[in-house]
Amino acid sequence: MGRDLPKLLAAGRARTVLEQLPILDADGLPDEAVHRAMLLLSFFGHAYVHQTWRTASAQRLPSVLARPWAQVARRLGRPPVLSYASYALDNWRRLDPHGPIGLGNLVLLQNFLGGLDEEWFVTVHVEIEAEAAAALVALPLAQQAAASGNRPALEAALAAVVASMGRMHQTLQRMPENCDPYIYYNRVRPFIHGWQQAPVVYEGVAEYEEAPQTFYGETGAQSTIVPCLDAVLGIGHQPDELRTYLRGMRTYMPPPHVAFLDRLEEGPSVRAFVAGADDTELRGVYNAAVAGVEAFRSTHLEYAARYIQKQAQVGVNSTVYGTGGTPFMRYLKKHRDETRRHRLDH
Repeated sequence: MGRDLPKLLAAGRARTVLEQLPILDADGLPDEAVHRAMLLLSFFGHAYVHQTWRTASAQRLPSVLARPWAQVARRLGRPPVLSYASYALDNWRRLDPHGPIGLGNLVLLQNFLGGLDEEWFVTVHVEIEAEAAAALVALPLAQQAAASGNRPALEAALAAVVASMGRMHQTLQRMPENCDPYIYYNRVRPFIHGWQQAPVVYEGVAEYEEAPQTFYGETGAQSTIVPCLDAVLGIGHQPDELRTYLRGMRTYMPPPHVAFLDRLEEGPSVRAFVAGADDTELRGVYNAAVAGVEAFRSTHLEYAARYIQKQAQVGVNSTVYGTGGTPFMRYLKKHRDETRRHRLDH
């Protein structure tokens, strides 16, 4: 079914075929198969609801999809909706198994319509996640160094964060190479919307009692990379709708990722240590790390304007709200500007 999904969507027959699937019991799946089941069921569920953006979205999911989807989601500690973990983190393979996790060697395991733009959009995110690994390793080391007063170790950890952020940003800047804004907006984005504005009934799922469910759609805000950087660098944001929304996105993240983020947020303050240290070089590398987060947010803001806001359409694929359901432009600008103000040379 996963292999045929792009063809069935192109023919407008996905719903008909999905309804004919057998009712599968997902509780007996071995642990190593659950992520794959979640990936497939998430694509099937969104394909069923959003089969075509030219007609109304489905308001009910048949039990053949809803029941196993709810089962695997429960085991993973996430809602039964397409999330970043299934759309990107678990949805790739290397062409050369001995080659890098990078563009040119990455392909998706599952698509909606398929094509270069969809493939590139997601694999760019996968490479960013791979490039972020060095920063995620360095962040707790930076906190440990700050707690022990080890300035050389702290400077080295922050330098690793800066280098990692630079590679992440370079990858993000490659998005326009093979992902056209019009194609993204009209052929990729419609399928990743959730049902925050148009609730969906999950037939046969006892705990929902036939009540329509409202879940947010897939979004990069469900990645822990930037929240982890904010946590260790001490980048705070004043209360707003986006901050509340971002907090809510943690329920869509893999629980081990959230646990890692929570530990970083509870850890010692790197920012306070750097601010109190009379060390120009240490302050410089800290500011470079903050500038890296700002640059990443600035490019993301530019893409939000180019890929969404300027694609003047209305309806479920509205330019006012992101796939997660927030009025994104206003708050993305605010969070970028707040990041800039956290440099210690201001």
